[in-house]
Amino acid sequence: MSDQKRRTNAAKILRRRYARDDPDREAAIQEERVNADVAQLIYDLRTEAKLTQSQLAELVGTTQSAISRLEDTDYDGHSLSMLRKIARALNRRLLISVASREREGAK
Repeated sequence: MSDQKRRTNAAKILRRRYARDDPDREAAIQEERVNADVAQLIYDLRTEAKLTQSQLAELVGTTQSAISRLEDTDYDGHSLSMLRKIARALNRRLLISVASREREGAK
């Protein structure tokens, strides 16, 4: 089973067990999913570029500990400006999209 499929299944299980049609709980689950996705994206981009956290930090103009926090799935302080800096440092474009909740299987 792929990691993406496992993550999707886990999200469905969490939603069924904990959200139970509660909009506040659903919003909290969605926020955690976004935090985890952003952290994983930063990690994947950095490792694909074969950079250490310290090397990426130097390119972005921040500290290694800041990059470490950004790659932590529990961190909820991601900012659009920092993502933009990371994308620019790695010669990437930052694209943002908003999808319908129905695409995720949510109500």
